[in-house]
Amino acid sequence: MSPRAAVAAPAGAATPRPRVRVGRPDPARVERVLRELARQIDGMELPAIEKISESQQTDPFQVLIATLLSARTQDATTLAASTRLFAKARTPKAIAKLSLKDIETLIYPVSFYRNKARHVKAAAGRLLEVYGGRVPFTVDELVTLPGVGRKTATLTLIVAFGSREHVCVDTHVHRIANRLGWVKAATPDETEQALYAATDARWWKYLNLYLVTWGQNCCRPVYPRCDDCAVVADCPRLGVTKVGHSRKGDS
Repeated sequence: MSPRAAVAAPAGAATPRPRVRVGRPDPARVERVLRELARQIDGMELPAIEKISESQQTDPFQVLIATLLSARTQDATTLAASTRLFAKARTPKAIAKLSLKDIETLIYPVSFYRNKARHVKAAAGRLLEVYGGRVPFTVDELVTLPGVGRKTATLTLIVAFGSREHVCVDTHVHRIANRLGWVKAATPDETEQALYAATDARWWKYLNLYLVTWGQNCCRPVYPRCDDCAVVADCPRLGVTKVGHSRKGDS
């Protein structure tokens, strides 16, 4: 299991100044939820990027490319495509030598695979030309790479570099943070900025892992399984109108 999936709560850390100031939820409630999720996800299927980081010894380039491929793609598809690609080419130099058609074939059927193939090849080229083949470790530099947005940048920094100064917000984190009432934000970028103020810094690197894993297994986008949820007592279920079938009685 990824070292980020520790059952115990993370140790305290110095808190950088929040990037935005919004209403802060009850810190005790946030603490209870995150501690419980840390326990609940132990043993659950990890997100694809976590598996890739484990199998590739947290190689920053492979984490970056796998995260780029994962956008709007199921985890199993991302993992399979990344595995095929890295079996053929594991470094920026090796990927830059592949033809666009080769990359397309290797990563199919990830969503928008033709666009992503162009981004993968172009990102490898830029890393070689500008950064000497090394993955930069700031958001501002990472988002200059083709196909790399803020979510890809922050997740790369957290998973590959162990950053404790960033929160990675995808659709799961955005949905659940709003559902829990920790933030009130219209977009993932707004949710990211709000979470810096709404949560303690020692949790930031864990938020994506905890909430994505929980979102894939219980707090789903449609028909969340609230009756099975270990943190339902601390969740106002904002925006939830219908819940899914409980698995408690399943054989």
